Amino acid sequence: MEWVRGDEIGHGSFATINFATPSNTYSAHQFPPLMAVKSSGAVSSASLKNEKQVLDLLGVDCPQIIRCFGDSCSYENGEELYNLFLEYASGGSLADRIQSRGGRLPEFEVRRYTRTILEGLRYIHGKGFVHCDVKPRNILVFHDGDVKIADFGLSKKAGKNRAETGGEVGRFQLRGSPLYMSPESVNDNEYESPCDIWAVGCAVVEMLTGKPAWNCRPESNVYSLLLKIGIGEELPEIPKDLSEEGKDFLRKCLVKDPSKRWTADMLLKHPFVAESGCSVPLTTMDEPSTSPRCPFDFEDWASIQSEEGDQRIEEESNCWLNWSCSWLCCPRERLLQLVDNGPVNWSVTDSWVTVR
Repeated sequence: MEWVRGDEIGHGSFATINFATPSNTYSAHQFPPLMAVKSSGAVSSASLKNEKQVLDLLGVDCPQIIRCFGDSCSYENGEELYNLFLEYASGGSLADRIQSRGGRLPEFEVRRYTRTILEGLRYIHGKGFVHCDVKPRNILVFHDGDVKIADFGLSKKAGKNRAETGGEVGRFQLRGSPLYMSPESVNDNEYESPCDIWAVGCAVVEMLTGKPAWNCRPESNVYSLLLKIGIGEELPEIPKDLSEEGKDFLRKCLVKDPSKRWTADMLLKHPFVAESGCSVPLTTMDEPSTSPRCPFDFEDWASIQSEEGDQRIEEESNCWLNWSCSWLCCPRERLLQLVDNGPVNWSVTDSWVTVR
């Protein structure tokens, strides 16, 4: 693919992230007009290459996982780079979302995001992989409010030991972010599917409070944090203003013993993330309401169309059945009123937005 590198939009521990656009007609038909490209020096590209391999093996059947469009090598400013092309998420990360909403998200929003993350993890675990780095920074938000799991650079095949994944047997190696690491990962260097579930619990606490699940002081070092996670019975504090369903959900995630921790499939049946409780649509930002474009372009009007409904409204308050609220009528009556009463004085309607 021939492509053009755009502005930098982020960077991580292993790579920088830029806009990328196809530069010829053939590529434009094969790839999205705008992508994100993660790049690192060829000599330090093991994480990106691992991400590409894992995403290829996971395939494109799961809508809760970031799409990969391929990779390439390039020579820029005298350096050989390895580049990985991914979906561009215009809403940034879930961590950005938390910050933009004042440091915490409403519970109904947390329920929706958590369900989507669990759906993605159920697929990942079902394919025999462990993400190993679930956190709000690695959950991307798209323009329609959907979220997807990203950053598979530390992911591994479930069941493989350290020697099979490139590590040395007997040597302790951190995999993932300490704030989201599970007790078994700290104590036994064990990274299997339950460690992703522990991280989900930590992420839910952070979404609700705007703070990490572990109350760590800025001056605390990583080793004191790891001791807190791995030794003793202390658990992250569950938010007091959370619903009972939410508190119970977190108790199923934040279990010291990984064999007693619920799986993604089990958690998807929990009332906290049941679909009936997660039906409120989300958007990546609070957009202004749109103006009506015709006499029937009112969402409330569509829900009241029967004569019985109009009679009930009349009984509650006859004053609502005048011209100022005539949108409650059926379409036929609405048209008759428009003909009989002449044009509507739209100037009295507020909340208009400019259309270009």
